[in-house]
Amino acid sequence: MVMNRVPPALPQPAPAGERLQKLLATAGFGSRRQIETWIEAGRVTVNGEIARLGDRATPADEVALDGKVVRGPSTEVAPDGAGGATMTPQPAAVLIYHKPVGEMTTRHDPQGRPTVFEKLPPVPGGAGRWVVVGRLDFMTSGLLLFTNDGELAHRLMHPSSEIQREYRVEVDGLPTRETMDKLEDGLRLEDGWARFDRVMPEPDARGGATFRVLLKEGRNREVRRLWSAAGHEVQRLQRVRFGAVELPRDLAPGAAVLASAAQVEALRRIARPR
Repeated sequence: MVMNRVPPALPQPAPAGERLQKLLATAGFGSRRQIETWIEAGRVTVNGEIARLGDRATPADEVALDGKVVRGPSTEVAPDGAGGATMTPQPAAVLIYHKPVGEMTTRHDPQGRPTVFEKLPPVPGGAGRWVVVGRLDFMTSGLLLFTNDGELAHRLMHPSSEIQREYRVEVDGLPTRETMDKLEDGLRLEDGWARFDRVMPEPDARGGATFRVLLKEGRNREVRRLWSAAGHEVQRLQRVRFGAVELPRDLAPGAAVLASAAQVEALRRIARPR
């Protein structure tokens, strides 16, 4: 008996290029989720055609956002192992900025107040644009990070990363040990319970009440609101550490310096999905 045999399926070639949301996120234009909404809204085009979710781009394609051609991380062609090519991104750059009091953590302020973006140096090699990692309010100074890798910025800001922040804070009054215990145990705020991992008194030559506090969240004005809930208003607040990166002692307010390769790798490690 002759049996009809189904011929084995031929292996399908891997799709060429990178997904648009990954390409634009790596170039520093936003997180993948944010860029997906832009694609759905018709803001992204490939070779003049409106893109759809799932579309990819190769080095030969012209990708534009809001009508402006995207100057991607690189146009270097690298084999993808399947006869195609992919974009080879530049290494992520991270900028350490010493935010002074009186700057907004936004690109534009409707009231005309100065913003943190006004003093930043250009991204090395022109690879994308700076994306801010989190925020500091108008009256808070200290360490603020920027990166041209939108995906890295998204992971660093995501609550699941649980990245520890350290602040130096001066409050009014003289908090007791009982108050510090309450701050470490947790207090109810309008958006739920919050707590510091540690509250550490710090010597103050002026006789004020100064502390170092550690926490793993980045909720809006959380440090100020926690102290206020404990009965003490914050007089001065400065972020001195974010994860493995500390504010350099010799970095003047309003100045910036590129993070070292070791610091960038340390940030990548702590931002990996758990």
